[in-house]
Amino acid sequence: MSDVFDIKTTLERYRGYVERAKEELFAVFDSRRDAVFYERQLQVMQEDRFFHWVTSQALKELLQERRINSELMALGYEAESAGPTLPDDWETGTNIRFYWSVRNRYWRAKARAILKLVRAYSEPELARSYGRQGEMMFDAALPKAGFLPVGENTNEYAGRRWDRSGHNLDRIFERDGVGFGVEIKNRLRYIEPKELRIKLEMCKFLGLKPVFVTRMMPKLYIYEVAEKWGGFSLVFKHQLYPFHLGKFAKQLREELGLPIDCPHAIERGTIERFLNWHLRELRK
Repeated sequence: MSDVFDIKTTLERYRGYVERAKEELFAVFDSRRDAVFYERQLQVMQEDRFFHWVTSQALKELLQERRINSELMALGYEAESAGPTLPDDWETGTNIRFYWSVRNRYWRAKARAILKLVRAYSEPELARSYGRQGEMMFDAALPKAGFLPVGENTNEYAGRRWDRSGHNLDRIFERDGVGFGVEIKNRLRYIEPKELRIKLEMCKFLGLKPVFVTRMMPKLYIYEVAEKWGGFSLVFKHQLYPFHLGKFAKQLREELGLPIDCPHAIERGTIERFLNWHLRELRK
């Protein structure tokens, strides 16, 4: 497997990006001296320019250089929504790390207000509902483009069974005689490198084309999935909340700047990107 999944090695290769991220992040803190941010929020804010782990490394170094201040607070329960994404630190956590300008003397009240919001959207049962919402919406959208479901939360396909680990594929779809192993990740952070590797190996073993339907995925992974494994990454950018949480989603967008939405259906253009890729692959 390529070292693209070794985040430590990747950070070394992308050292210049870490330095750029440091300066851009410092400019944010310097221009918004009264603001307080938490780590996942900054990762998402910067994700069109820097990988999540580059942002985390840049924040770590700015803190070490005493150019910004930081404090760890208890989230109250395990959640993936607020924790860092650094090497060997992909598990869910019970803490949230805040950052602010060294000139901000009154950061604590703002941090507590943000903590209250993060606790609200990270509540475990609510967080599980986001995953279910993403699955339900793509379950409804993909068949409209001719992709028919043939398996759900399964490790079996066409008489073969994956038993090298305890993992399942979220979905298996078929169209034009081609099977697709589909993972649906409706969350703010990336899929973990270890899980991504296992799901790719599962698809290869089962004779499926791997498809990752994700809110966000680093371009390194997108390239790896396409060029090394013959798969596709369908990025939809906004985390999908259940319909009845429209007011809450709006509050999170406005107060935290998070890409969260409550659409009634997946946009046609999103599914057409997958369909068009599939049709091109058939013509090869």
